Amino acid sequence: MEAMIERCAGLDVHQETVVACVIFGPLDKKPKTSIETFSTTTTGLLALSDWLATLQVSDVVMESTGVYWKPIWNILEGSFHLVLANARHVKNVPGRKTDVKDAEWLAKLLRCGLIESNFVPPEDIRDLRDLTRYRKKLIHHRTSEQNRIHKILQDANIKLTSVLSDIFGVSGRRILEAILNGEKIETDGLRKMVDWRTKASITDIANAINGRIRRHHRDMLRYHWEHMGYLEQTIEELEKQIDQLLSPYRKEVELLDGIPGVNKAAAATFIAEMGVNMSVFKSAKHLASWAGVSPGNYESAGKKKQVKPHKETKH
Repeated sequence: MEAMIERCAGLDVHQETVVACVIFGPLDKKPKTSIETFSTTTTGLLALSDWLATLQVSDVVMESTGVYWKPIWNILEGSFHLVLANARHVKNVPGRKTDVKDAEWLAKLLRCGLIESNFVPPEDIRDLRDLTRYRKKLIHHRTSEQNRIHKILQDANIKLTSVLSDIFGVSGRRILEAILNGEKIETDGLRKMVDWRTKASITDIANAINGRIRRHHRDMLRYHWEHMGYLEQTIEELEKQIDQLLSPYRKEVELLDGIPGVNKAAAATFIAEMGVNMSVFKSAKHLASWAGVSPGNYESAGKKKQVKPHKETKH
């Protein structure tokens, strides 16, 4: 294999240690090898950075192993040209696996230019990605709590869902809070709780909330209600942080928001996952493949076999 990089390093990353192999020397001669093991603490990673700088390393490659590569990337970013390799693409020969051999194998592949780097967005986009993904998780948790409230109401024979399209709207929340507080809901009080836009009649709503609710039901409803409120408050705080991080990308958000079916929340997710620099993808086909929405091409003996799209792990 023809060498292309004079001084490069391969890192075999683990939770507590990282094995570094540096290959250096003229491209037309057999290179020299230097191997060291460092701790993954900040002190150890700074020592790794100094060691690589002492050997005048220009390029560094590591596998995308869980989340363990991230602190190393954060320390070395800006000082070296970093390459994040897909573990499936750089698999070594079976039966010859050690930490040292893995690091050396990565360095050899990088020296010959045989590793294509995974897309790692800039730091601000990575921060935005963490926030949008966490927001998605919290929204799922909130939906789970709402489903549990639905279940408790049905158990108490309270049929709010039959008369209100959304029991967590303005009217539904007022009625639920009154039920949680153990209030006796009269017709006049119910009329004040129900928003004027509600289509159901006061009589229908009164019949729907005339159930058999026990203290146990109220206790369970309160647990779910308070947790749902906490989740909604946290989501609101996340929205503010996301909006701040999106301030440099207002133009991109407006362009994405103009697409039918895409709102500002979806636009934020698109930017968080793909970034705004599309030059990192060779073509639209490569972007679709990276996003996991493009099926693979598998043909053997003249027959094409069905292959499901592979969803890559996004970093």
